[in-house]
Amino acid sequence: MAQGIEPDDSFYIQNYAQMVGKERIDLTIDPPPDLAIQVDVTSKTQLDAYKQLGVPELWRYDNGNLQIDIYQNGEYVKSDISPTFPNLPILEIIPRFAEQSRLEGRSSALKAFKKWI
Repeated sequence: MAQGIEPDDSFYIQNYAQMVGKERIDLTIDPPPDLAIQVDVTSKTQLDAYKQLGVPELWRYDNGNLQIDIYQNGEYVKSDISPTFPNLPILEIIPRFAEQSRLEGRSSALKAFKKWI
């Protein structure tokens, strides 16, 4: 692969059982993460590398806004809901707690998020 990606975080959710115990991930044989999260501060996320890997769901946070992109038919399409967490108002709640973290600190925001959940 000519380009690389370095998400701020990524998660195996649907494929969790398959990945338990692996010390190294080999994306030539292992599935891509089910969810990748990218916070754009200095540069914008380039979707091409995520497309090549076929990451099913990508959350991009930029300047207080969250966008959910779902990989469908070889392209990313914007979505108002997360297929991984369909019953949670992700587009509303994540920016709210991210702002709380910025203003009050991470610990306070995490406690509030846990209480909300």
